[in-house]
Amino acid sequence: MSRNKASARNEDAELSDGDDYVTTMFLSTLTPKFYVALTGTSSLISGLILIFEWWYFRKYGTSFIEQVSLNHLSPWLGGGDNNSADGTGTGGNGAGGANGNISASGTTSNGTVTSSGANGSVGNAQSAVPECKVWRNPLNLLRGCEYQRFYWATKKEPLTYYDMNLSAQDHQTFFTCELDAGKPEYEIMQTAWRERNPKARIRAAREALAKNSEVATAYILLAEEEAPTVQEAERLFKLAWKSAEANYRKSQALHHSAKTEALHRRDTNVMVYIKRRLAMCARKLGKLKEAVKMFRDLTKEVPAILSVLNIHENLIEALLEMQAYADVQAVLAKYDDISLPKSATICYTAALLKARSVADKFSPDTASKKGLTQAEMQAVEAIHRAVEFNPHVPKYLLEMKSLILPPEHLLKRGDSEAIAYAFFHLQHWKRVEGALNLLHCTWEGTFRMIPYPLEKGHLFYPYPTCTECADRELLPSFHEVSVYPKKELPFLILFTAGLCSFTALLTLLTHQYPEPMGIIARTALSWLSVPFNYLLDKMEAILPSNLLQQLARI
Repeated sequence: MSRNKASARNEDAELSDGDDYVTTMFLSTLTPKFYVALTGTSSLISGLILIFEWWYFRKYGTSFIEQVSLNHLSPWLGGGDNNSADGTGTGGNGAGGANGNISASGTTSNGTVTSSGANGSVGNAQSAVPECKVWRNPLNLLRGCEYQRFYWATKKEPLTYYDMNLSAQDHQTFFTCELDAGKPEYEIMQTAWRERNPKARIRAAREALAKNSEVATAYILLAEEEAPTVQEAERLFKLAWKSAEANYRKSQALHHSAKTEALHRRDTNVMVYIKRRLAMCARKLGKLKEAVKMFRDLTKEVPAILSVLNIHENLIEALLEMQAYADVQAVLAKYDDISLPKSATICYTAALLKARSVADKFSPDTASKKGLTQAEMQAVEAIHRAVEFNPHVPKYLLEMKSLILPPEHLLKRGDSEAIAYAFFHLQHWKRVEGALNLLHCTWEGTFRMIPYPLEKGHLFYPYPTCTECADRELLPSFHEVSVYPKKELPFLILFTAGLCSFTALLTLLTHQYPEPMGIIARTALSWLSVPFNYLLDKMEAILPSNLLQQLARI
């Protein structure tokens, strides 16, 4: 028996020596060209992975490999809880009576209003997930006399195709109906709203007016896109109003049916749109009282389906221009409600009104020594609330970042909304003495209250992660999109960059010094094999010899 064990050990030793001899022979036969090819191939592969990872991170804000690992591999391995990543957590109640209830709405291509609002209830967790829905900018500019003038001056397109395509969908939703079929002038306008070329749209509108001079939507298109001045746009909108009134009376007198109801609803939409644009033209031309009256009428008359126009924000801006702060406070009391969706206009106007009462006497040195008064505390809390809702706005108001023309659509809590708000409201903040100074001294304190904004908020739901992607679609390419919170480069990108650099360095050294690098590589491989040889020796001492013989034969 002892002889058998001794012979088995001798056989194992011979096998081990044979493996070492084969390994030594294999390493000694490798030429420097092999090492050059190996390191070069590794460098190329890691470089391609790095380029792809960097492109994916720039476009989507996350690592592709990490995303695949979390979404697809982690459930298989039993890691992570899908329910915990729903973003259904709610912010706690805080100053100003806000309970974190926000919602985002928009219009789809068929005109229906979609809502992703959160009602804070535990039982309705699915609806509590805030989604990134785009809203129509209530203060969007005129394409002909404003956006086009910017293009002539800079040769840069102020609007993206994605943004204009959303507007085309809105126009088709509000300005077309089934009864337009068979009417050549309205069929032409249906095509005009879908045209991508501005000249083709204008040509189609003129063709429709040539067939029927009472096509109100044709006047709307010409006022929006062809009028070179606001005065000319206002004149065309007045012509559109006359035609829209006549069409509205005709459709109102028809017998009620599904199709006639759709026609009447379309005519109502056209009248609301024209009146809102006339009020905006009056505001631009300095006729503030006329503009405020029309905006007030619209907030009372507008149907529920057109509530996405947010006409109350137009009213707030016009009242601020008149410096009618008491009237602004009355409008805020109606719309700054926990059951209604918030916006930068609502939150920052509330902060401006609170700051107005204390900003002229506010001193950072005095506040640091004696503390804040009750009124100052309320103003600071209002600023923190506004900054938490949209953290991009302060840099534009404080002119730390340059403004561009606002897009026609915006994303709540995103950079696009910040641009749209600051573009029209910066002058109102400058008009209140000390308001910008108070904002400058206090706005960054918001981030100390919400150290992990993507996971938990203070007064609102956690900050959505999808704003950056949507804002890149809405804003022109020459604008540097503001990102919050700043994302650090994923570990895999850093690791891949280091691996690529290391293998590239190895390739260069191997190409220049093939013999020494070959010796270094063989030495490194022999060092790496030491732990494995040690483990094998331990296994030989523990496991039966016949098992090791069978494994060696396999």
